[in-house]
Amino acid sequence: MADNRNDSDELKRVSQQVAGRLSARGIRLDGRERADELTQIAEAVERFELAVESRGGDLMVDEAPRGQTTQPDDAHFALPLRNAGESVSAYVERLVAATDTVRSHRGKD
Repeated sequence: MADNRNDSDELKRVSQQVAGRLSARGIRLDGRERADELTQIAEAVERFELAVESRGGDLMVDEAPRGQTTQPDDAHFALPLRNAGESVSAYVERLVAATDTVRSHRGKD
């Protein structure tokens, strides 16, 4: 029983860390996301950011600090943010589509 409690505590701690990293990127979380959903979002964000970097994008330029707006160097390279009330699956789908767009993007518009 102690092992289950330790596993649960560890899962909660890791989930809080992932949620903190996502929130720091300006991604809206409502606190009801399950651990697996947080992982899905984090992995989709990581794939998006790797695609941006592979196309020569600079995440420091293209993503604004939390709570701020900026004009990205290339609008294709700006991380899509989660809309209020948007489900995790819908947001992940948008991230996948944005990642595909970045991978096929040839230059600034």
